[in-house]
Amino acid sequence: MKRWFVIAVVTALVAASGTAIFFFWPASLPPAIASSEQPQGDALVNRGEYLATAGDCVACHTAPGGQAFAGGLAFTLPFGTLYSPNITPDRETGIGDWSDAEFSRALHRGIGRHGEDLYPAFPYADYALLSTDDVLAIKAYLFSLRPVRARVTHNSLIFPFDQRFVMRAWKLLFVPNRRFEPNASREPSWNRGAYLVEALGHCGECHTPRNLLFATRTDIKFSGAVVDGLKAYNITPDRKSGIGSWTDSELATYLSTGHAHGHGGVSGSMAEAIDLSIRKLDSADIASMVVYLRSITPVATSLEGSVDPNPAPLASSTAWSPPKNEGEATGLRIFESACASCHGWDGSGQQTDHAELRGARTVNDPQGTNLVKVVLDGVRIGSSVGDEIMPGFSMAYSDREIAALSNYVLEHFGAKQGKVTEATVATLRQE
Repeated sequence: MKRWFVIAVVTALVAASGTAIFFFWPASLPPAIASSEQPQGDALVNRGEYLATAGDCVACHTAPGGQAFAGGLAFTLPFGTLYSPNITPDRETGIGDWSDAEFSRALHRGIGRHGEDLYPAFPYADYALLSTDDVLAIKAYLFSLRPVRARVTHNSLIFPFDQRFVMRAWKLLFVPNRRFEPNASREPSWNRGAYLVEALGHCGECHTPRNLLFATRTDIKFSGAVVDGLKAYNITPDRKSGIGSWTDSELATYLSTGHAHGHGGVSGSMAEAIDLSIRKLDSADIASMVVYLRSITPVATSLEGSVDPNPAPLASSTAWSPPKNEGEATGLRIFESACASCHGWDGSGQQTDHAELRGARTVNDPQGTNLVKVVLDGVRIGSSVGDEIMPGFSMAYSDREIAALSNYVLEHFGAKQGKVTEATVATLRQE
């Protein structure tokens, strides 16, 4: 209650600031002019497709079961629901009538075609760093697509969040008024990685905690956050809570395939990001991302437990080790009947490496947040490995059973005392 009171007060102040600057907001539409180095024709479209893929545009602009880029994906927030727009070149319901300048203004300044302020579910705070050439290349690709006539549901936000002009004060505070500037003291691979991670890939949107105004905190950037009920883990080079113990090869493999031996596989929105975006980048770009991630200031956090790749229970126990209590007996029984055939008792993964559990953060977090979500919802590993799927078990087991299973997995594969309760599962099931 106290947190929401503070948010309400701060929002009111921002609203007042937004009102104050309403009459001073620049109405001019800055031109968007490509450089002489910009390719033309098919080369421009191909470049735009690669950039749109790196930006993972299709993930947010495609509703479940809908057509690609036609919008309609719902973003459920504490203060209402937003829906992503149609960005196909349909003239009536999409962006077919947008000019280069209007498109550039949307990505760089978060302003729509008719001057309306856009909400930062669209990550223009990161896209503001994109070069004008890259923005126009993305537009060329989107305009090459087949137009899809698809009207999107109107946003439903509570007051004062439904007042778009409030975003003007927010943007003055949190949106950079510049493009990405290479660091002359760094090698080209570092600069390329910084551009991909900070701007195109907008990795900080998921992996960075937010302040009271829901902007990402630059003081602890990339240190991990909770998104859609799942933990987006610490990706700073801290050795215990981040990626400091990973080798460059392991990081590159994880980003390009969704799995790294000794670290497990991806799940949730990260699986989607790798499937639709990161795995499609060329190896040089993935290597550049690794170079940049290595250079970030390490941040130690307690968002997740430290990873033990060789826990004592895994080395000493067998499938038939006697359970210590009723809860462990239940978890053991469910794992034996529903999980062991794919994951193995040693966590090595049976039919696919993606089923490996040894060393995975998911089975080393005592809170079990991501583990419960994976058990409930399953995992779509992606087309890079033949659309392999781990089914969800939300309909197969009760909250008590899933809690018991989760705690057993945490003990057996991570040597962690699981803290998953029936209430935990019930909450995550609703989310």
